[in-house]
Amino acid sequence: MSVLWDLIQNQVLGMKWLNALVGQLLTFLGLDVTGRLGGSVQFFLYDVLKITILLCCLIFLISYIQSYFPPERSKKIIGRFHGVWANGMAALLGTVTPFCSCSSIPLFIGFTSAGLPLGVTFSFLISSPMVDLGSLVLLMSIFGTRVALVYVAVGLVVAVAGGTLIERLHMEPYVEDFIRSAGAVEIDSPDLTRRERLEYARDQVSSTFRKVLPYLLVGVGIGAVIHNWIPESWIEAVLGSRNPFGVILATLIGVPMYADIFGTIPVAEALLYKGAQLGTILSFMMAVTTLSLPSIIMLRKAVKPKLLGLFTGICTAGIILVGYLFNAVQFLLI
Repeated sequence: MSVLWDLIQNQVLGMKWLNALVGQLLTFLGLDVTGRLGGSVQFFLYDVLKITILLCCLIFLISYIQSYFPPERSKKIIGRFHGVWANGMAALLGTVTPFCSCSSIPLFIGFTSAGLPLGVTFSFLISSPMVDLGSLVLLMSIFGTRVALVYVAVGLVVAVAGGTLIERLHMEPYVEDFIRSAGAVEIDSPDLTRRERLEYARDQVSSTFRKVLPYLLVGVGIGAVIHNWIPESWIEAVLGSRNPFGVILATLIGVPMYADIFGTIPVAEALLYKGAQLGTILSFMMAVTTLSLPSIIMLRKAVKPKLLGLFTGICTAGIILVGYLFNAVQFLLI
């Protein structure tokens, strides 16, 4: 069984065969893949091809699943639960919804306008960009199954805890008036045929991949530079175990950036290879995907500064705590 799983991990998800094939092709073309330039080209081509293949398959699969959970149906499902169970259900639904925080905010506004508890909708908003199913599979392909599963589990805990805390603090008055007064609009979603669901999934592959591609190329490019040009001692000094503030630094660096998780994974892969600590890397990924500056600007249109500050503070504190936790147990995971 372990042999079969190693095969899936290394050759199906990790696509080690593709890395070897790219290396052989570049060698045939006269490029030395053991040098910096050749290694950078190999890293770039391999990661772009691997992530593109996995990403397109994942977008198709997740979009097909999404077709069964339009916003109105998702609202009804969440509405059946109460308390922390509602937060948990909202966080789980966040795993099969859009791939970045800016895409999640319109759904968050819709859920809030429809009358769902504010803490529940914030659990969805935290979970959606941080722990979607696509990130689970891609993390498995690079960091292994244990890291990916623990990352998703901890991300869901952060989403549930953050939403619950916001609910307990009764922050409803700090939602913008136009959302609170909008009220619920009941629209029955039509039942799609299997062919319509397949067409929807196919269209989502095209539209989502076009949005993701620029971030993917930039992320892989940065990863290639880190992997082959940045001295390992530099990375270890800044983001390694010798810097106790590495997690905080990585989180603060990640917040102003804007990318989806697929753009951050190649950077994370290169940083881990160069000696950065696992928790520090994951904190950077969480900060980029959950607290990007564009998403904060969009969210400000829906909530007042006090609630926005609370949301940002909860997420930042949670991400930093998760980072230190992963650093403490890194020896058990990789």
